[in-house]
Amino acid sequence: MRADRLLSIMLLLQTYGRITTAELADRLEVSERTIHRDMEALGSAGVPVMAMRGTGGGWQLMDEYKTNLTGLHEEEIASLFVGAPERVLHDLGLRRASEGALIKLLAALPSVGRRTAEFVRERIHIDAAGWHDSGESVEPLPLLQEAVLRERQVKLSYDKGKAGVSERVVDPLGLVIKGTVWYLVAGVQGEPRTYRIARIVRCEMLDEASARPPGFQLASYWEASTERFVTTLPRFEAAFRIDAAYTHLTMYWKYSKVLEQGTAGEDGCVPCRMRFQSEEEACRFALSLGPHGELAEPAELRTKVAEMARGAAALYGEP
Repeated sequence: MRADRLLSIMLLLQTYGRITTAELADRLEVSERTIHRDMEALGSAGVPVMAMRGTGGGWQLMDEYKTNLTGLHEEEIASLFVGAPERVLHDLGLRRASEGALIKLLAALPSVGRRTAEFVRERIHIDAAGWHDSGESVEPLPLLQEAVLRERQVKLSYDKGKAGVSERVVDPLGLVIKGTVWYLVAGVQGEPRTYRIARIVRCEMLDEASARPPGFQLASYWEASTERFVTTLPRFEAAFRIDAAYTHLTMYWKYSKVLEQGTAGEDGCVPCRMRFQSEEEACRFALSLGPHGELAEPAELRTKVAEMARGAAALYGEP
């Protein structure tokens, strides 16, 4: 609804002071032309909005204008009370604070909104952890969190595996959790890089202020970084014929993806094409099927699977 969008624009300007047309269009998921029309509507309604030209320009409210029209719709209330996963809040030391904030927000809501919030909390729970917890150490997390929020440089020792441990001074830019694994995004000589927190051997917060690249947005960087990482992963495709009663196994094999899956033939087997990160992973999956599936192609991989199967049979077979 347009009225909701106009209110959102006023609240965004009130919160951030000055915002460009492009930023408003991106946040509200409309075109820049629509934003310009909305600004004209706000001006006609007496809201003192003005456009600042040039570098660093954008829309802003004049004379410290403020609005108290902060009413929340049911969907907005529901989104607030779905909440962050407990694991994330626990790692950040915010679990108790989050519960306190929700209690205060509940008390401030009118009775109708309170019923909506309580209804949602009792019916939706987010568990971001997988069935196999990584069990990684997050011991450096509190210090890194403080450094990010205080904008202070950090000296850290990072385990690079076979390359050994390296030391460096970084500019912390943000923290990201993917599944149950925490990452530090930090600048090194002005370039953002990603560090797995479990591999940080030692870290120390320095007195020097950290530098943040102009216009850096953590969410945008992470999305682009993730896409680059996925595209550089090694890929190996293989075709299988799997007993229809065991096709569910394809869903649980780590680091693989089902590309195509047909229907069961007269022999009860389902043709299936999968992508793995390596030949070894494809071989292990073929062996895990036992007598309930067969690696159809590539042919050279069938030879490797046969060799591995003979080795297993020799190890476990009767003397």
